[in-house]
Formats: sequence, C-alpha cells, structure tokens
Amino acid sequence: MKKLSIREARKALSNLDEILETEGEVTITKRGKAVARVIQYDRKISIPSHRKLRGKMVRLKKSSAKSIREDRDAR
Repeated sequence: MKKLSIREARKALSNLDEILETEGEVTITKRGKAVARVIQYDRKISIPSHRKLRGKMVRLKKSSAKSIREDRDAR
C-alpha cells in the first residue's frame, strides 16, 4: 500500500494505473490523515442488451404518432 498526499496524487494522476498495478492500493492523505483509498477495479462492465425489455413490452395497436396527433387536435 502506498500513501500519497493530495498534491502528490494530483501529480501522479496520469500514471495512477501503473502505481496501482505495482502497489495494489493507494491511500490519499490530507495533512497526514487518510481521506481516500484507491483500489483497482477488475470487474469488466458489460453493455446491457435491451432485447428482453423490448420483448416484454406490449405492442400498441395504434401508432404513437396518431395518438399524439389526436391529443393535440383535441386541445
């Protein structure tokens, strides 16, 4: 675990990924007290598919454009 002050962390921000690879964890301090802990995030985030959601949606018998037009005309 490596400790960095806020000023050092700002300077090292561009190569923070390299520091995390070697150290595994970085603690950021302010006036000697820990204020943040930075760890590597290994889990990959997948892009969700909306196919299931679209499959569950009920199809409208009348197009939304017609419904909107009727609503506007009624006003």
